[in-house]
Amino acid sequence: MQPKVLGVLILARNGDRTGFYQDPYTYEPSFTESTPLGAVQSFQLGSYLKSTYLDSSSPLHILDMPLDPSHPIPPSQVHVHAKAGGEGATIFDSSIALLQGMFPPTPRNKIVLANGTTVISPLGGYQYVPVEMIPDSSDTVLESWVDCAAFKKHITKVYNSGEFKEKAQEAKHFFGSVHDYVFGRPTTLENIWNIYDYLNTELVYNQTFAFRLPPTLIEQARALANYHEDAVFSDGEAGGIGNVAGRTILHPILRSLERIAFDDDPLRILLIETSYQPFISLFHMFDVLASRPDLAGIPNFASALSFELLRGPAPEFRDFVRVKFKNGTDDSEFQTLRVLGHEDETIPVTEFIYRLEHYAIPDTKQWNSACGNNRWFPFESTLGTATEQTSMMAVALGALSLFAFAMFAAMTFIKHTINAKRARRNEAMVQQHGNYATFVGSEKVGLLP
Repeated sequence: MQPKVLGVLILARNGDRTGFYQDPYTYEPSFTESTPLGAVQSFQLGSYLKSTYLDSSSPLHILDMPLDPSHPIPPSQVHVHAKAGGEGATIFDSSIALLQGMFPPTPRNKIVLANGTTVISPLGGYQYVPVEMIPDSSDTVLESWVDCAAFKKHITKVYNSGEFKEKAQEAKHFFGSVHDYVFGRPTTLENIWNIYDYLNTELVYNQTFAFRLPPTLIEQARALANYHEDAVFSDGEAGGIGNVAGRTILHPILRSLERIAFDDDPLRILLIETSYQPFISLFHMFDVLASRPDLAGIPNFASALSFELLRGPAPEFRDFVRVKFKNGTDDSEFQTLRVLGHEDETIPVTEFIYRLEHYAIPDTKQWNSACGNNRWFPFESTLGTATEQTSMMAVALGALSLFAFAMFAAMTFIKHTINAKRARRNEAMVQQHGNYATFVGSEKVGLLP
């Protein structure tokens, strides 16, 4: 008997885009733009998710979601977040394309006005699914590795390791061969992400370059980039700073599982559109690479990691989590991953949460602590609750009020000190010169503005 799907959490990578430079020592991102190819990739992923989880004929149709595919999506049942980092709007664009495939236009998305007129949304009933974004300067959930002091030290540690230096020595022949095709870009293992991304982007969008690039160079660049990114965005310990990309995104995943399983929440679908880094960290944290070594590295564009919350059979009706992965267009469907050492395809949701929750970084305060950052006002990200944000605002206002009171007290003290000194000076003048000094002193004070 097929278990009931109570809800689904989707972590999706953006579709293809123009060239994307990252500083190899800080991972500070640069601006990039989405392309029609990337939009198609994300749209196709959305269409696949629709056929898997929303079509009434699918055995994995999500419980309580409309059986009629033309029924408009209930807003309370879908929650969408998109990364808005230094790369610009490309990831947001991918989320919109994915949602267009997952929730296509329907003529039932309409309203009847008071005068009896029926108005259908534009484009044949386009469904506007809200997408939440966090400004790149404060996104400690979906871009947690940037501005993280401890992570920068981790990068330096990786580059100084014996294994990394040995790999760089082995790659010398490749760097010599690729030198003439990267036009002045540093040909080092530290810079391999930017070398690979440049080669891959030009190979896809520049026909002249594609005709000139020798065979196997792109494959070698991808293998070295996989090694590099896997080393940087992982750690020997699940709670290590190298896994910060996975540890911050883990909190909304676990919280959403709790909401669906235990809180009688209407939420049924959580979609997080992000970049490739969290996938690498999560694969290490979930301990899946022993059975799937091919996943060590960069996931393809429009890849997706799915967390299915399943209701087990009677009499226990216990809830389970099944984790699946689809590596872009290379995979025609989801492949089930066995996580945390389990041989079965599923793991009890209580065990899944229990074994991972102490690695999750739930808020900006704990992110600052993990990163060793010193920030005076640790405002929460917008993935926190409204109550948390209100509390932080109250703390900020209280601190400002305390600062204003301290300034007032200091000014009062200074004024009192000046007046006391002036009184002592006048008293000394009286003792030295008599009443004439008092008269002169009083006259001078009277002339002050």
